Amino acid sequence: MDFGFTEEQEMFRASVVEFAKRELTPEKVKSWDKNASFTPDLFERLAQAGLAGIALPQEYGGQGADSVTVGIVVEELAKFDFNVANLVIIDNVLSAGILAGYGKEELKRIILPEVANGKKHMGIALTEPHTGSDAANIKTVAKKEDGYYVLNGEKASVSMVGLASYFVLFAKTAPELGSKGISAFLLPMDAEGVETYSFDDFGYRPLKRGGILLKNVKIPFQNLIGQENQGFKIVMKQFDFSKTLLSLACVGTALAALDDALSYAKQREAFGRPILKFEAVQFRLVEHYTLLEAARLLCYKTLWLRDKGLPYTKEAAMCKWWIPRLCVEAIHDSIITIGNPAYSKDYPQEKRLRDVMGIEIGDGTADIQKIVVAREAFGREFVPYK
Repeated sequence: MDFGFTEEQEMFRASVVEFAKRELTPEKVKSWDKNASFTPDLFERLAQAGLAGIALPQEYGGQGADSVTVGIVVEELAKFDFNVANLVIIDNVLSAGILAGYGKEELKRIILPEVANGKKHMGIALTEPHTGSDAANIKTVAKKEDGYYVLNGEKASVSMVGLASYFVLFAKTAPELGSKGISAFLLPMDAEGVETYSFDDFGYRPLKRGGILLKNVKIPFQNLIGQENQGFKIVMKQFDFSKTLLSLACVGTALAALDDALSYAKQREAFGRPILKFEAVQFRLVEHYTLLEAARLLCYKTLWLRDKGLPYTKEAAMCKWWIPRLCVEAIHDSIITIGNPAYSKDYPQEKRLRDVMGIEIGDGTADIQKIVVAREAFGREFVPYK
């Protein structure tokens, strides 16, 4: 049993850290959050560093990195900015990853190199105003008419609205079949009949969460991703990967918060000594560092399973139900350790808390993930719904 990274991975980790120190400065991160927008130079820098296409196949301009290496990228970027780490997840893994795995070759050759060079971005559109975790209950439909699929419906709580040029969108092509009647499509955002709106979120701000309205939107048959009525299987499989990476992003962010709290506790004095000398402060930090180390190992084990071609749905759901909540608590206690200065936007702690809290909701709540774990661990006959 080997818990170490390869020499090449360690060198790569160091290069990601150097990139982050140089490009994800506190001033830039604060500005992106305040303005709810990344600056275009970030995308160019990510591409130059080979990170914009880290998980994409090499034949389309990506790096073709394995899952563990992608995890290293996400963890290290998240220590500097949670949202940049999630940009990589959404662009590389969740949306472009689906296109790379299931899309038509002519589309892959046009779009994926643009994602890898940072010129274009992609998102995923599954959630609707009335349904999130019950993804099989979507109402958006796609009907064949005159050589096109015609889309009608509404997507909500969609990241990358206003930033992405394309979305992997899910719609029902056979509504009577429930989850077995959902298909995946590549939606160009400049298609006629597409309208968008935005949410003014308190976290996750540069990733621009919003909604998409579809009114008789025509897309060609080649924009079908995978086989018709196979979309639900495609997205659920990809979610196992992205859920693990999202959890690892939470870990990286929480570790950065704890490191700041530790540094502060070494310097801040009370009653004639650094507050780190008080056991109450020591124990609080020790408990969180211990739990985060366990969480980190679970994430990397899950990514290792994926690289080995082994089942990892259970482990991915374990990551997603437990780790975001754990990291929110760690960041919260980091704020308590620093005290009143951290209750200010002058410190990065409040932003970390706002950002990570969103992952307690996005991509499936803890309750849904526990159902997945129970299904995988105890058997499908004990699933509480059919």
